[in-house]
Formats: sequence, structure tokens, C-alpha cells
Amino acid sequence: MRKATAERKTKETEIKVTVNLDGKGRSDISTTVPFFDHLLDSLTRHSSFDIKIKATGDNQHHIIEDVAIVLGQVLAEALGDKKGIARFGFAAVPMDDVLVLTAVDIGGRAYCKNGVRFRWKKVEGMSSQMVDHFLETLAQEARLNIHTKLLDGRDEHHKAEALFKSLAVALKMACARTGSGVPSTKGVI
Repeated sequence: MRKATAERKTKETEIKVTVNLDGKGRSDISTTVPFFDHLLDSLTRHSSFDIKIKATGDNQHHIIEDVAIVLGQVLAEALGDKKGIARFGFAAVPMDDVLVLTAVDIGGRAYCKNGVRFRWKKVEGMSSQMVDHFLETLAQEARLNIHTKLLDGRDEHHKAEALFKSLAVALKMACARTGSGVPSTKGVI
């Protein structure tokens, strides 16, 4: 099975993350940031990955950043040599007035272009700038390309939630087993 667990302890945070890419979408998430927990739960359920996250820390920024670091690391470890994966994934997810498009490449190079912008500084008590920071850090640590676009809508809660759901569906597609070789003209990812 494609599973991984990692821990990170610093003077600022204590994080433990476990991921099973061949799961059923079960989540066990506690980060002390309620809206972030909600977004990570959406990521878990719509990716069909089983994800456990236990995180504590001195402030929201450090917790979200360090969760992204460890989650990216365990995603990369669980993917292993990437043989047989689809590599690319995409999803357009509507949520009432909002429509978000996300595309992912598990190509071994980190890049993130987030086109979902927020009008408010906080969404449900979580700093909206942390959405960008989470995606950038996740892309860096998991060595992913992530591109997102807000195609329509204004509701801030729905923007964030549709973004995490579309990321989940795109990751599910990209991580799916579709063959036996490495999906690259180079022969390695």
C-alpha cells in the first residue's frame, strides 16, 4: 500500500501526519485551527485518501505552514517511485456561486500558481493569505505543479472550500494507478 507517516517537532509546532493514498477518504484531523480542519477534511474526503493530522503550535501561521511541509513530505513518500500513476489530474468544482479549477502535475518539479484571491483578510477566523502559503509549501515539499483559477463567485468560505475540494479531486486523479511504468519521457520523475 502507498502509505507514509512523518513527524516534525520545532520550538514552534508539533506535527504528525499519516497518509494512505489507497484509502476510503477517512479523516482524523486536529490542528487547533477549526476552518483549516474543515478544509483538510474536505481534501481528505474528496481525494479518497485516508489522512490523519495532529498539529499544535504557537500560532496559526506556523501550524498551517508546518502541516503543509509534513503533508507534502508524506505525499511524496507515499507515491514512492511514481510507477503506474496517472501523473496529471484536474477538476472543476462548483460550490453554490463559486467555481474553481485546479490542475496538478506530479512531475517532480515544484511550482504553484494560485488564481483564487480573497477579498477578506480572514475567512472563518483563518488568515486568507495562508491558503496561498499552504498551497505553495505543499507544492514545494511534494514536488508538485499546482495551478488554480477562480472561474466564478464571491463567497469567501465557498472559494476556500471549492479550492481544497478541487485540489483533492485533481490529486486523486493524478495519484491513480493507470499503468506500470513511470509516466515521463525521461523515464523518471
